[in-house]
Amino acid sequence: MPYGLPYVARGQRIGLLGGSFDPPHAGHVHITKEALKRFDLDQIWWLVSPGNPLKDRGPAKLARRMAAAREIMDHPRVQICDFESQVGTRYTAETLAVLQDTCPQARFVWLMGADNLAQFHRWKDWQDIMARVPVGVLARPGDRIEARTAKAAQVFRHAQLHPRHSRALSRLDAPVWAFVNVPMQDISSTQLRKNGAWPKG
Repeated sequence: MPYGLPYVARGQRIGLLGGSFDPPHAGHVHITKEALKRFDLDQIWWLVSPGNPLKDRGPAKLARRMAAAREIMDHPRVQICDFESQVGTRYTAETLAVLQDTCPQARFVWLMGADNLAQFHRWKDWQDIMARVPVGVLARPGDRIEARTAKAAQVFRHAQLHPRHSRALSRLDAPVWAFVNVPMQDISSTQLRKNGAWPKG
């Protein structure tokens, strides 16, 4: 496969978890394993981004974040990728377009937390993302109110799956999205940077 991507058989269901992973932590690992089960995925790819256009502060060097991600996320069905850096895309919609051209045999699902859903309407071409791939949203129990009031949730309310049908998400055509509650670990990359657990380097 080009760009160092793993082999993809026809019809394989692949979840995409994008982010700066600055640093990657146990919370990322936890929602990845939950997403594999909840959305019946064959693989998940962590798309470690060069940077987040919505954040002013640049992340740590990509090589450092990739190495840390590989160390913490040791699972045979999870791959760590620097695809965006290789192809030069900056926005998720662009990344998805290139991925779909590169791997037309795959069925991709975009994964995000409820916090991302709340600001999803600020993402470039967010409606195109919803039209391209199914979207799986994972949230702490109790985050449902924030998700219900999100602009993206309101605009695409007609395309929301009932939680008990979430395992069908990866087999359906966009636009479709599912919101599932999962127990979350109280940890964040921001918190780890603040308490010195991820020193600048």
